[in-house]
Amino acid sequence: MPNLKQLSHREELLTGGHRLCPGCGEPIAVRQILMATEQPVLASNATGCLEVSTTIFPYTAWKIPWIHIAFENAAAAISGVEAMYQARKAKGEIDEDADYKFVAFAGDGGTYDIGLQALSGAAERRHDFVYVCLNNEAYMNTGVQRSSATLKGAHTTTSPAGTVIPGKNQDRKDLTEIMAAHDIPYVAQTIPGRWMDITRKAEKAFELEGPAFLNVLAPCPLGWGHEGALTPEISQLAADTCIWPLYEVEYGEYNITYTPKEKKPIEEFLEPQARFRHLFRTDEGAEVRKAVQEWVDWKWEQLQNKAGD
Repeated sequence: MPNLKQLSHREELLTGGHRLCPGCGEPIAVRQILMATEQPVLASNATGCLEVSTTIFPYTAWKIPWIHIAFENAAAAISGVEAMYQARKAKGEIDEDADYKFVAFAGDGGTYDIGLQALSGAAERRHDFVYVCLNNEAYMNTGVQRSSATLKGAHTTTSPAGTVIPGKNQDRKDLTEIMAAHDIPYVAQTIPGRWMDITRKAEKAFELEGPAFLNVLAPCPLGWGHEGALTPEISQLAADTCIWPLYEVEYGEYNITYTPKEKKPIEEFLEPQARFRHLFRTDEGAEVRKAVQEWVDWKWEQLQNKAGD
């Protein structure tokens, strides 16, 4: 694992000058992940904030071979590229000592929802690639609609907090566990607020042979309603409250990579964000907060049991 000084000397494969919002968690995560390998990397990128804001014609912020693909099939595209690479290598058309890495980037809408079929299929076929879900908990590029990754109680344009509903009614889908159930070599959750955690996990994901899945919580100042400068702090609060536990599953073995010294109440994560403001105004909002806290406690206990902690 390279230290911070060593990482600082590696070439930036996603340059500055892109049009993503100030404080967006996505470019922070992408830069940290791409710095985790010194091998040549090829990427597919589903339609979304990252794609549209880094490739406004005639400019691009990418310094690697990069494919823009449809919303739902980033995994299908990169698995096809990886299959072509293996076939050409077998024919002697590519140096047998070459070690190219393949990575797909997509948001939670293109991963948890409409891209799940392609991702599951690519994982089942055991392509050698890394899939990165940049999870900002909603369809941000099209106007902040709820996804199955959206936390219960969150206000979005399709789960508006009002007199009828107090934000989203359902708990979020646990996609990390769904991917672990595929029995692939490596699955992990991480955040951009802890560079060593995300970089170490990305390094493992690139080095292990076979499919790997990284689920990265990527705060969205616009959709979440917080100051852009708070992005690393907000992501750290998600880990400190165990709303977003940091862990990995390597060949079926669970390992919690960060345990808070003192598990914080979920309110510390919710309060700085405008999308949860309504939960602090009414008795009904307090009931939703209580339900979310109970769900978080239950999921954290489940994870600790799996990890043997």
